Amino acid sequence: MATVNLLVLDYDPDWPLRAAAAIRDLRGAAPGLFDAVEHIGSTAVPGLAAKPVIDLMAAVADLEAVGPHLPALAAAGFRPHDNGMTDRVLLVRAPGGVRTDILHVVTAASWPTRNQRLLRDHLRAHPEDAARYADLKRAIAAAGTPPGEYARAKTALVQELTDRARAAVGLPPVAVWEKGG
Repeated sequence: MATVNLLVLDYDPDWPLRAAAAIRDLRGAAPGLFDAVEHIGSTAVPGLAAKPVIDLMAAVADLEAVGPHLPALAAAGFRPHDNGMTDRVLLVRAPGGVRTDILHVVTAASWPTRNQRLLRDHLRAHPEDAARYADLKRAIAAAGTPPGEYARAKTALVQELTDRARAAVGLPPVAVWEKGG
């Protein structure tokens, strides 16, 4: 069995451009569906090392509203992906089998308290925490950690930083990895 290396790259200034293009693709494929769409994750934090996959989050009034738009979203390359999470619709774009974009569609009601958005904003405002996170991600990759274990290897620091981000806006701590994630 071939070993898959975890790829963590230095920040690429093209990542926000790729995110903007993906957002245009999504809005074009499903006009009026999304209340908001944002670039989240490490590729959304200037200077932060990351896996070269663009993470996006979109808000909709009701997750059921996504269903009728799935064919159009699939035509734009975004296909449903089931990872067990029940609080979102997850769509992945993977041309040629290489994952390039992940879209988390969540309810507008949950939008303000989403950990991914809060952590992104915290890392943007606290470069010392972003540097700690980048160092950890590089170490995980250098250690030969399999891609499937990557999230688990980051849990302690991601939990710490997310707890601080939530506290800064008056929210209680919650587990960072939702069921199935």
